[in-house]
Parts: sequence; C-alpha cells; structure tokens
Amino acid sequence: MKSVFWMVVVLEVALIIQEAGGADECSTVTALVSACASFVNYGTPDPIPGAPCCVAMMTLSNVASSTGVETRQSVCRCMMDLITTYNPNATAIATLPGFCGVYLGFTIDPNTDCE
Repeated sequence: MKSVFWMVVVLEVALIIQEAGGADECSTVTALVSACASFVNYGTPDPIPGAPCCVAMMTLSNVASSTGVETRQSVCRCMMDLITTYNPNATAIATLPGFCGVYLGFTIDPNTDCE
C-alpha cells in the first residue's frame, strides 16, 4: 500500500514539474527540499533514510530518474537555482542526496551542466 502511495506522489510531482513553466516549475522542488530545512539552515539533525527529509529526497530522485530527460534537467536547474539563491547553505543542500542514499542523476554543484 505504501509503495502505491509513493508511486502516485512521484507521478503527481512529475506531472507538476513537466506542466509548469518558468519559476513555477521549481516550486515543487523547493517544497521537497524544504522538508530538509532544519539541516540546510542549522546543520542538524543529519538526514537519515526514512526521515521526512530523506523521503522528500527519494521522491525527488524518483522523479528525476524515472520520468524522462526533460524532467531530470528541470530538477537539475531548480537545484542549481537553490544553491545559487541559498549560497551559504549550498554545501548542506549538495550533501542531502548522499545522506539519504539517493542519486538524482546529476551532481549538485555550481559547475554542473544540466543539459
């Protein structure tokens, strides 16, 4: 039952990202990353698999890796925008996938080419 729920969530997030345009396409990515706000802002607690932060990262990973190149590129651009906007917290944002044991299909780094 849980896996069906998360499959629906992933598909809904993918549709939102694919259908949205401009700055709106990043609102879903930002909302997912906001589940990790305590770690990003304060460096604690470390995200662990199963915690809300890591569930959000897993959702983001599933969307980025299973819904096509365009969606992965959109997620990548949104993440690059986040680390630019929240520069003092860029390292914390970049470490989220590793803490959670997920791969987004790209490296969160200012030099990453999302294309």
